[in-house]
This record gives sequence, structure tokens and C-alpha cells, in this order.
Amino acid sequence: MKTNYGNWISTPMMKTLVAIAAVLYVLTALYAIVYDSVTAPFFILSILSGVATIVVLYMYYCRRVFDFEGGGLMRRIHAYLLDQLPWDGLGRALDVGCGSGALTIATAKRFPLAEVQGIDYWPPMWNYGQAQCESNAAAEGVAERCAFQHGDAAKLDFPDNHFDAVVSNFVFHEVRTQKDKFMLIEEALRVLKKGGAFALHDTFGNRDMYGDMDVFVAYLKEQGIADVSYIPNTERNIPMPAPVRFILRGVGMLYGTK
Repeated sequence: MKTNYGNWISTPMMKTLVAIAAVLYVLTALYAIVYDSVTAPFFILSILSGVATIVVLYMYYCRRVFDFEGGGLMRRIHAYLLDQLPWDGLGRALDVGCGSGALTIATAKRFPLAEVQGIDYWPPMWNYGQAQCESNAAAEGVAERCAFQHGDAAKLDFPDNHFDAVVSNFVFHEVRTQKDKFMLIEEALRVLKKGGAFALHDTFGNRDMYGDMDVFVAYLKEQGIADVSYIPNTERNIPMPAPVRFILRGVGMLYGTK
């Protein structure tokens, strides 16, 4: 059985970018045929077509680097996240926004005594789903310790202090049901037991979305989180080709114990 972890640059996204480039090329060609002259609109359309082509090629390159079967960057990012998780692997872990199940499964493989729960909203644009997660877990030999269910990161369907560890990777900025992204972090920590471990990875460097992370870290400490640290610009710590760092600029990680 073969795994299918998909890609963070989804197929629908690539199809949309290619379609935009194709439309611009068609419009450029039609303008040249109809007006039979080189004017400002023709130059503008030509430039836009060129830019769209560069974007498609760049995103395709990044997609290949991310791919589990290609450059393997998705796997390395998950490994880096788990390296920061201060957990002994005993008990239950939650993966918030599990996608194709890749981090859920990586957590189960890293901690062979753990049970791992993955939840996701699984919006259509990502081509992920529960059956895909379960198939991947079976292919990796951890199906008996992994469970997956539909859920919303803004309102987790679990009681307080339920999990021994919580992880999440590049999810919170995508959640549409909660504009205040800090509340998503607080919700993830709500279901974590006192003394439990967490490692949360997202675009925390985006100040328009997250503001000052030092202020938020101080707030978490005031709320009683026992130990919390923040690593900015984690893209600098993970081996990857320089061009890909641009698309991952400003990512960071919160980790520690509750």
C-alpha cells in the first residue's frame, strides 16, 4: 500500500495559476491579432503573461521540493517540529489540522507508545480527507494508534485537559471560522493537560495576523502556562533550497509545557 500525503501547494491551486497564465497568453495573442500593432496594452499583457509564467514555474518548483516523494521538505518540517516537542510520548496527542495525516502519522512513528488523534475541517481546496488519512496510517503501520475525525480548530470537540500533547503545523492562518488567531492557540491549549507538551508551527511572523509574539508569549505565561518559548523564522533552521525560503518567510514556532 502506497501513501498519498498530497502537497501544501495543492493541485487546485496549481490548476488555477496555470489557467490564469493561459488566459493572459490568449488575451495577448488576441490583442496582437485584432489590433495588429504593438501598443501599451500589448506590452502590459505581455508583461503580465511573463510574470504569471514565472509564478507558475516557481510554485511548481516549490511543490516538488515540498513533496514527500520529491524533495521531502514537508517531512523535514514535521521532524523539526517534533524535535521541539518536550514530550516523553506516553499518552494521547492531538494534531490540530491534520490534512492528509502526515504529522499525525509522524508523531505516532516518533512516539511508538502514543495514541494520536488528528482533526481537520478538510476544505475541498486541499484535496484531503478522512479516508486518505486512514489509508496513509495503514500504509505506515500505525493505523491502530491513529484516529481521525472532522473538526474545527476554533472549537475543538474535546473536553478540557484531555491530551498529553498537542501539535499543529501551518494550520491556524488558514482557519476561516476564527479571525483572532491567538484564540486558536488558546483553544489548542485548552484541551491540553496541565504539564502536557505542545509545539505549534505557523506564520507567526505575520504581524498583521499575529501582532507582537513576545507580547503573546508574556500573556500565556500570565495565564499560567508553565513553560513557553518562541522560535522566530524557523525556515532558517530547516535545510531547504534558498528559493523556497521566500514562500516560508516569517514562520515561527511556539513550544513548551502547560
